[in-house]
Amino acid sequence: MQYPMVIEGRFISRPNRFIAIVDIDGTETRCHVKNTGRCRELLVKGARVYLSVPENPDRSTAYDLVAVMKGNKLINMDSQIPNAAVAESLKTIPMFSRVTDIRREYTYGNSRIDIYAEDDGNRYLIEVKGVTLEDDGVVRFPDAPTERGVKHVRELIASMKDGYVPCLLFVIQMDDVRYFEPNRATDPEFADALREAEEAGVKILAYTCEVTPDSMTLKEPVEVRI
Repeated sequence: MQYPMVIEGRFISRPNRFIAIVDIDGTETRCHVKNTGRCRELLVKGARVYLSVPENPDRSTAYDLVAVMKGNKLINMDSQIPNAAVAESLKTIPMFSRVTDIRREYTYGNSRIDIYAEDDGNRYLIEVKGVTLEDDGVVRFPDAPTERGVKHVRELIASMKDGYVPCLLFVIQMDDVRYFEPNRATDPEFADALREAEEAGVKILAYTCEVTPDSMTLKEPVEVRI
């Protein structure tokens, strides 16, 4: 997934979850934050950030904040890019190497599942979760309680009775991590649901990404510890 144009700035503040104030060449500029999560460990004053230029010139903000440097690690924090990255590279994942039909925003039950795919003998439901929370090489999801996330996990479990092959794919929006685990301290209900899903047979995968200031692509699988 590629952004057409990206510039660099320095993070100043975040007055609300949608807006960041960024220093661009000495000018304080309001930017849209493409992630409504807390991201407190990422958006610290003085952090180097990367801003994409949206296609709509009439927007109230001229830039989208899409990536940030945390120490020497570049992290993409655009919550919309994981779905696009998975759809773009789905066939590189061995489990999905033979799929011939890929659809996004597929309705199942009371939820919209991120990706539907099928091959000769299987119908897959793939729910994608972007991961930006990292501590000493361990990445966790979520960074805040997520009732919606729990609902999606329950829907994936339920889909098995209708003959689907469900998969929960955690897209780690950075490279060079040790393993993934649910963030039980923040959301024990999600952690319990994830364990229930694993025991029920839902496939749970986590992939790192190759991240540059203007792109993000799936890279390689990492260990999942439920």
